[in-house]
Amino acid sequence: MRNPAFIGLYLIMAVLLVLPFVLPNSFYMDLAIRMAINAVIVLSLNLLIGFAGQISLGHAGFLGIGAYASAVLPTHFGWHPLLAMVAGAVGAGLLAAVLARPIFKLRGHYLAMATLGLGIIINIVVRNEAGLTGGPDGMPVPAMALLGYELSGDKLWYWLTALLLSLAIWASLNLIDSPFGRALRALHGSEVASQVVGVDVVRYKVAIFVVSAVIASIMGSVTAHYVGFVTPNLADFFHSLELVTMVVIGGMASVYGSVVGAVLLTALPQTLTSFEGWETVAFGTILMLCMIFLPKGLVPTLAAKFVRGE
Repeated sequence: MRNPAFIGLYLIMAVLLVLPFVLPNSFYMDLAIRMAINAVIVLSLNLLIGFAGQISLGHAGFLGIGAYASAVLPTHFGWHPLLAMVAGAVGAGLLAAVLARPIFKLRGHYLAMATLGLGIIINIVVRNEAGLTGGPDGMPVPAMALLGYELSGDKLWYWLTALLLSLAIWASLNLIDSPFGRALRALHGSEVASQVVGVDVVRYKVAIFVVSAVIASIMGSVTAHYVGFVTPNLADFFHSLELVTMVVIGGMASVYGSVVGAVLLTALPQTLTSFEGWETVAFGTILMLCMIFLPKGLVPTLAAKFVRGE
């Protein structure tokens, strides 16, 4: 691990080790857990959008698949929660594999609309199948148990999500420096040029879409077990849009940008509660200013300024 990019991982791990001992109460612990969960999801989405250049406006649908698999299968069919999580991930991966080839034949806003439609369909299914999913009201999620021990308490969930985040950053850094990652970046640059040098464009698009969907499904299950309740809002369009915004604000094609974007946009709604009804306006204004003055995202822009010594 001589790659200097891993220095950031070591710093994040050091912060994660210290953080639970300095957080003042359970509210901030809960916020830290949600930040870690969102960061893992955004990392997977950035691999698809930022590195491979393939937009997805329905990514929250895969979160919904994982979350509802972890709710429905143990509740109605008696499955072990861990097996249900695996089933949700496999289901999301298979769905992504089947749909990726026709979807990724599209370009630009046609591709965006296709992925948006996929997310909407998943959301409609979980809303309408009230007998299984509880419909718009949602349903409780059984507790996760590992080796006979039930996962409960903020501290335990914090260490689990911190471990998942560290592993996700490590895996992302290794992936983008691998031949697979270089092929993804080539796709983003020019699909025609990639084909000329022998890159199987379709295969790589399908592969990264499946990987991103599986990770999202797993984190959807983690979210469901942590919260103990799941509703269709987890899989709706606005959540997908929020995830894409985290990618863009933090910085596309930036591993650490994904983490920064997820942390900031998870904390921002809590910070803006003092605006009493104007939170959305304040949130939109901040995002607009970021896009005007930091078009490449926070981390790439600040990194470039630091390198140039400005």
